[in-house]
Amino acid sequence: MDAAYNKPGIKKKSKIIIVGDIDYMAFLCVLILVLFGVVMVFSSSYYNEAKQLINNPDSDTSIFSYLQSQGLFAIIGFCIMVFMMNFNYRYLKRYVILLYVSSIIFLVLVLIIGVERNHARRWLNFGFSFQPSEYAKLALIITLAFFLDKYKDLLKSIRGYIFLGVVTIIPVALISLQPNLSTCIIILMIGFGMMFIGSPYTKIFIFGGVASVSAFIGYMFFIATGFRSQRFAAWLDPQSDALGKGYQPLQSLYAIASGGLFGLGLGQSRQKLGFIPEAQNDIIFSIICEELGFFGALIVLLLFAVLIWRGIRIALNAPDYFGCFIATGIILVIAVQVIINVAVVTNTIPNTGVPLPFISAGGTSIVIFMMLIGILLNISRYSKEF
Repeated sequence: MDAAYNKPGIKKKSKIIIVGDIDYMAFLCVLILVLFGVVMVFSSSYYNEAKQLINNPDSDTSIFSYLQSQGLFAIIGFCIMVFMMNFNYRYLKRYVILLYVSSIIFLVLVLIIGVERNHARRWLNFGFSFQPSEYAKLALIITLAFFLDKYKDLLKSIRGYIFLGVVTIIPVALISLQPNLSTCIIILMIGFGMMFIGSPYTKIFIFGGVASVSAFIGYMFFIATGFRSQRFAAWLDPQSDALGKGYQPLQSLYAIASGGLFGLGLGQSRQKLGFIPEAQNDIIFSIICEELGFFGALIVLLLFAVLIWRGIRIALNAPDYFGCFIATGIILVIAVQVIINVAVVTNTIPNTGVPLPFISAGGTSIVIFMMLIGILLNISRYSKEF
């Protein structure tokens, strides 16, 4: 694989490109999702922003606050994506230690000087909000890809599993202190998934997966207390606490049911009128369902499906193991977050905060995901098919 990479027939030109040699289907899917996300963030947020402005006329806010913020970060993310499309992904090997160590430093700093919101300390303020847990996903994907590529026999011994497990667990442990259970689950699944792809064995992962799921279910049923156990109970029967922990799941389901097949129309959601708190964030898929209906939501999911499919093809046709594992990690994190977000919105799993990639409001999330897509598209430039 490494030798093939250096052949003249595979190495691409170094000119700056926007579409050119890359996988244009993945590129277009991301652009559509990001632009659609900016529109839906505005549609989901303007009522609450207008309400705050009426209640506090002297406030600096406006009905366009989220639109301006999401639009700005989308532009920044696009510029970074184009840069990464033209940055040879192999050079990332030089920065593996810097990426991983800096992610750990940021996760420690957020516990010390982080901004607290809703009883969680997850953000650093640098004049703008920065969420280190999103950066940790990027750092972990590249770090695991580096070790899986450099030491190809790493997962043929128990030491290799322990080593990569420790690399994964360190950020998970720090994120759990914020607390942020949903991101812990996502990062664990990134580590688990990338090791599964790189391992010559499967039984150990089947056993580990069954044991992990069993332990989680046992914890939620018999050990968990406080808000997590309340969320679990509300998931089983939202109407039992309709004004408490079951409130958001119920309102989300009302929004989905109201949308029907074709939706109420863009901007016409009723549940965003004070019923769903912060509708522009993790719960935005319910507003999509309400305003655009089943078919609108289906188109969004099809765009994600096409993006994941193209990502899998890029991974399969990558010219080396490093590119293959990076592409695998990127597709894993996108797929896992989409599945969890949609499952939460439809009350298929207990309520937990996971943004919908490229669509939910959040500067750090959209910038990091577009950076990851830039790396993925750069890999596609060198892949055998593209």
